[in-house]
Amino acid sequence: MNRLLTSVLCGLVGITTVAVADPTRPKLVVGIMVDQLRTDYIDFLSTRFGKEGFNLLKNRGLYLKDVDYNVKDLDVVSSTAIVYTGNYAPSSGIPSEKVYDPASKYPLPVLHEPGTLGNFTNETYSPAALRLSTLSDELAVDGVGLGAIYSLSPDPMQAIIMAGHGGSGAFWISDENGKWATTTFYKEIPATISQRNYLKPLSERLDTMVWTPSRPLDSYDGVPAQKKYFPFRHAFPKKSVDRFTNYKESALVNTEVTDVAIDYLTHLQLGQRGDVIDMLNIGYTVAPYKHSADGDLRLEMQDSYMRLDAQLGRLLKAINESVGLDNTFIFLVSTGYFDDSAEDEARYRIPTGNFSMKRAVSLLNSFLSAKHGNDQYVDGSFRNMIYLDHKTLERHSLDLADVRRDARDFLVQMSGVADVKSLTDIVGETTPELRRISRGLDPKSAGDLRLEFAPGWTVNDDVRLPVLTWQVREGNPATPAFMMGAGIPVKVETREVNATSLAPTICSVMRIRSPNGAFDKPLMW
Repeated sequence: MNRLLTSVLCGLVGITTVAVADPTRPKLVVGIMVDQLRTDYIDFLSTRFGKEGFNLLKNRGLYLKDVDYNVKDLDVVSSTAIVYTGNYAPSSGIPSEKVYDPASKYPLPVLHEPGTLGNFTNETYSPAALRLSTLSDELAVDGVGLGAIYSLSPDPMQAIIMAGHGGSGAFWISDENGKWATTTFYKEIPATISQRNYLKPLSERLDTMVWTPSRPLDSYDGVPAQKKYFPFRHAFPKKSVDRFTNYKESALVNTEVTDVAIDYLTHLQLGQRGDVIDMLNIGYTVAPYKHSADGDLRLEMQDSYMRLDAQLGRLLKAINESVGLDNTFIFLVSTGYFDDSAEDEARYRIPTGNFSMKRAVSLLNSFLSAKHGNDQYVDGSFRNMIYLDHKTLERHSLDLADVRRDARDFLVQMSGVADVKSLTDIVGETTPELRRISRGLDPKSAGDLRLEFAPGWTVNDDVRLPVLTWQVREGNPATPAFMMGAGIPVKVETREVNATSLAPTICSVMRIRSPNGAFDKPLMW
């Protein structure tokens, strides 16, 4: 009897610990990832911004001007995983948006999960491939599952990573129908989402939307005169099969995301539900819009930033009115890469060329067949990676490291190839460059060979349809992060900050434990 009474009392103590308010912790956490946000554009356009967006974050919080991911080949999915787990692809299992599937010999979304159904979509995703806990997971554990943790993003896998395994729900805009969609992995579908899909479907609004400059043309600096005489105009007509994906890549999508985020704050009363910490994660974009007819994206870029600033202002105002900015911890982080590659006009005579991955794979297989006997030595390829058929190598009693080295020496001689690294070399991490490459690869899904192409060249991944084409351009602009909330200093930090330090820093502000794979220390003010 005494032992039973002791157990009950201990349980009541635990419950009391959760229920008692901690004034040093926020009531609401808002995490924002902005695809391809650049520090130089924020500083360049600061006088064009309003008082309630970026400038409010700078004036009331910490502005980190140089967040370095220290990784090659980032994309929106892999960078979000780094921020939310505090670790790299070899540990998190998230090297990129898509990974090569040996069974189908086709690239599949990294979070593809056939056994999980979609709601408002046929897409099938879950966080099962994410091997580490996230910021959201740790907050869910801290609140013993009582906190509401949601995420919103145009991109499905970014939304899922931000919600984590323990989140309440993750929602994205479907490429198929433009509806706000989710996966049955999460059990909650707020009424505000269902109502929006049925009463205000994007499919019925999109053909009336047109993206044109939001300001007078003299508000845009550093733009050629002809761009101001003939400003951009991007529409999303019903006849376009890509209208939803094009819309999701445009600056207009940030308004839709903000609308839904404000609905969440209002109708779900996030941050106002007792003493637990709620969390709302949001994905925005200022990525270069690749559908401009002339390839000059400067006017669209500036307009994207000014439009995003306005949406941040709306969001922060809504947070202040519902929860209060003093009760909220906000962090905003760039995805840490920038892709404005576009083919230069021939009249500029910049050295270039076309590289065919299909031809490279064929020539490599012919070379290996001539050296080791006729057979199929190459299993497949995707983007800049080539996968050898390990069963064929075993059948010929060939050493994998030796074949990788021979293939590397053959491929590096091809026109347009700047360098080739074998997985053996990459995993060894003998140089800083190899370390940056290895952090962006999951050895379980990586190719045997990784090609680096010469800047200026056009690469065609034409092994399968549709052909994936891109122009090679090196670039590493400084990328920013912001934090605002109780205990955060008002400061501009110019020193380089590792992206892996953000997760433990964010957790220290919330006063919860770091994700289970986070290895870096929190930032010291």
